[in-house]
Amino acid sequence: MNAWTLSYDGFDPGAERLREALCTLGNGRFATRGATPDGLTRTPGTYAAGCYDRLTSPIAGRTVINEDLVNLPDWLPLTFATPGCDYFRPERPGLLDYHQELDLRHGVLLRTLRRRDEAGRVTRVRQRRLVSMADPLLAALETTFTAENWSGPLRVRAALHGDVANRGVARYRDLRGDHLTGHATGSRDDLTWLTAVTRSSRITVALAARLDAPARPEVTAERTAVTSDLVLDLVQEEPATVTKVVALVTSRDHAIHDPRSAALRQARRAPRFEELLARHAAAWDGLWRRARMDFTDPELARIVHLHIFHLLQTLSPHTADLDAGVPARGLHGEAYRGHVFWDELFVLPWLNLRFPEISLGPLRYRWRRLPEARAAARAEGFDGAMFPWQSGSDGREETQTLHLNPASGRWLPDTSHLQRHVGLAIAYNVWHYRLATGSSPPWCVELLIDIARFFASLAVLDEPSGRYEIRGVMGPDEYHTGRPGAPSPGLDNNAYTNVMTVWLLMRALELRHLPTGVSEREAERWDDITRRMRVDFHDGVISQFSGYADLAELDWARYEGVRRLDRALEAEGDDVNRYKAAKQADTLMLCYLLTSGELLAILERLGCPAGPDLIPRTIRYYLDRTSHGSTLSAVVHSQVLAAAEHEEFGELLGEALMSDIKDVQGGTTEEGIHLGAMAGTLDLLQRRYLGLEARGDGLWAEPMLPDRCGGVALNLQVRGVPYKIDARDGEMRVNGETLIRGASRIVTFERGGMNMTGTGDLGRRIAHHRERLGLTREQVAERAAVSPGYVEYLEESTGSPSTDAVARLAGALETTVDELLGGAADRPPGRGPAAAAPVLEELDEKECLRLIAPGGIGRVAFNGSHGPTVLPVNYQVHEGAILFRTAAGGPMDQDLRTGMQGVEIKVGFEVDQIDEAHREGWSVLVQGPAHHVSEDETAELIGADVSPWAGGDRRLYVRIIPSQITGRRIHGL
Repeated sequence: MNAWTLSYDGFDPGAERLREALCTLGNGRFATRGATPDGLTRTPGTYAAGCYDRLTSPIAGRTVINEDLVNLPDWLPLTFATPGCDYFRPERPGLLDYHQELDLRHGVLLRTLRRRDEAGRVTRVRQRRLVSMADPLLAALETTFTAENWSGPLRVRAALHGDVANRGVARYRDLRGDHLTGHATGSRDDLTWLTAVTRSSRITVALAARLDAPARPEVTAERTAVTSDLVLDLVQEEPATVTKVVALVTSRDHAIHDPRSAALRQARRAPRFEELLARHAAAWDGLWRRARMDFTDPELARIVHLHIFHLLQTLSPHTADLDAGVPARGLHGEAYRGHVFWDELFVLPWLNLRFPEISLGPLRYRWRRLPEARAAARAEGFDGAMFPWQSGSDGREETQTLHLNPASGRWLPDTSHLQRHVGLAIAYNVWHYRLATGSSPPWCVELLIDIARFFASLAVLDEPSGRYEIRGVMGPDEYHTGRPGAPSPGLDNNAYTNVMTVWLLMRALELRHLPTGVSEREAERWDDITRRMRVDFHDGVISQFSGYADLAELDWARYEGVRRLDRALEAEGDDVNRYKAAKQADTLMLCYLLTSGELLAILERLGCPAGPDLIPRTIRYYLDRTSHGSTLSAVVHSQVLAAAEHEEFGELLGEALMSDIKDVQGGTTEEGIHLGAMAGTLDLLQRRYLGLEARGDGLWAEPMLPDRCGGVALNLQVRGVPYKIDARDGEMRVNGETLIRGASRIVTFERGGMNMTGTGDLGRRIAHHRERLGLTREQVAERAAVSPGYVEYLEESTGSPSTDAVARLAGALETTVDELLGGAADRPPGRGPAAAAPVLEELDEKECLRLIAPGGIGRVAFNGSHGPTVLPVNYQVHEGAILFRTAAGGPMDQDLRTGMQGVEIKVGFEVDQIDEAHREGWSVLVQGPAHHVSEDETAELIGADVSPWAGGDRRLYVRIIPSQITGRRIHGL
């Protein structure tokens, strides 16, 4: 099994929708489902992050308004026809072979097929598709046709289709989905284009397409589609290729005049497919380097790669600059209408330790909607900010008022807007971003404080009991919407909500040293709430809510295997509110977010019974009463069971990992992948299997290392400090420190890897990246929140910057801490231990040049007068050449001269680096002729800032012109 591919053999119309979701390609800005470009049974979907629209629909005698993530025009259509035959459709007879493969490493969808027409002609087709991670406005489809046993004309038809609607979810089809209107089409200079406008949000979307083909197409423009027809003259066994390059632009994009002109410009400028692919693959390579989680078990490795792949297609470096949240189903389908729920709670912890700049985007999305959340709280009579359970374009509550039960066919009231706990998830993410990075922008603090104000105002003091209560809410369970027979929906004292409110207020009080605006009186009340919040108990366990103990037990044998009990019971005329039954973890979410020590400490602070057996009893109790009606349920329960070292951990871990690829919920994945579950499994493996977690004083490591998971190697960073983790055979190494299974340790930031090759190197790197960006020292200082004098000091002296300063400088210089530091000191002689999963990687010329571009120390190798010679030099890369200085008339000067005009001496030039912190290294070899720089040119090179290795008056410049550049990187030294 290949750990980097997801493969399908044969065409199965019934499974096509699931394949479409799992084979979606995206770049964080937009994504396109893996629909065939030529099928009849296809559910095409292209979705742009943050592109929403509202429509009004009459349902069950009421008028409802729903906001959707809009299905944008379909750029995929491309089919072919042999002489005298209809255009190819995979559902029709004649399909001999069919194979589809998703290349996870490079982000490419491959499809191959063979088709025999009615006349016996066999045509072979190979397609490669990408949505560019390097050029986020571009996508491409390359199709190569080969006539196996015939020669003659082949008709090819490519199109852009604007007559699309949101029809991807069957239970929504009674609602309007015709979001696009005002279509226009046309062509210009061999490009075709299509525009449309969303009905209410008035977002303009434009597509422009370029066909690279050996024949000129004939274009037909209609109201909602533009079609290009061309004819290829095929010769037997000689391939012919047609490439469709598409640009997609919306009026939400930055730096455009208008969407149509921008799309046309992008499509015209786009390179050919091979260059597009190379740039795209290089971008993915950079992401995988940071996202590395390489398991030795190939099946587990494939699932992990698939989950990382879809996470980074939804939230990428391109998303960081967008105003977009975390859609629960990714950009992969229309389930939940593309809304933002609480799934970021499961997504951001993994991103924080690898891509903190991406994590900041969803937090900023919430902060930008803070005024709407404040208004919502005021409207309900509360303080602070009340965030909606379902969010979309502007932050108002998008939860539907009615939902359809497919089991009964009835439209029912939807009260899930009472899940106020979404605000707790946002605050939790703010706090843990702060733990992972060591800082947070002032607006993050503002966000946390306003959420704390809201939950403090929710808490009402019950005088008879002397306890604070939170009434009329729903917990994460979702089955229980109210007490049986109660006149209004909502529950009192949901344990998850109450305990996490205490946690939040304690964190908010910790921030009082910052300018939070929290008054003394307010702080006193918050502190009082953290000591007197109500939490109910029954049968020696934490009660999910007040009155839970009075509910009936469900006949679980009768409903064995039924995951959506709410639907099944309603269809029978019953109500799930009557029973002790949960859709997913509710009370046990406390054990997911908090350590046992944290949870017990809060309960003790509240004066509640908190003996050592409380948590194991509570876990067992609710596990027996949960139907796992969502993909998140297996993630949460497997994490909780792993922490408790419970025997059922493995079974639920397997379900969590396979939830989407096997569609364990029965038909839901085809409507869009479950992003929270995918990211949650990554966090689960990291947090429970390896026991890794960012804390205030370093990286906590407490490896569990179950044998079933095999070995793993991964990279992460905490507060800008890189960590290299290798685990196998019951041992885990964190930056070279060995921990055995069951041990625990804090790996401090100092021990984590802040070892530099020399502050002189750091200064050169800072100067290099500053000059690369065309910035002054003052501009870098402003970006990094340091003084200009400090930047000058680091560039020109041997200062020792703090962890936070290095992290801020890396952000200001648009690079990483890794690259700014350049790794650790040279590895000492001798043999080191083998890594868990060592990898040797060939580097392309572009990557080699990037690595050596900052300059530094290299070695020149040549045949000297006394035999093979290798000498160290200080070098710079200047106008594509290697430049160094030596003494005129010295040994190197003489050895590098032939004495014959036109005859050059070819040399080797090598730069390498060992990064002990990351347990990896790289080496670049440049080969080419050495030239002495003439005196006339020397004056032009003074600004190149090349200092001689040995110091002194060495004014002779030598230039090496690269004729060949090669390199390698090794992971796991």
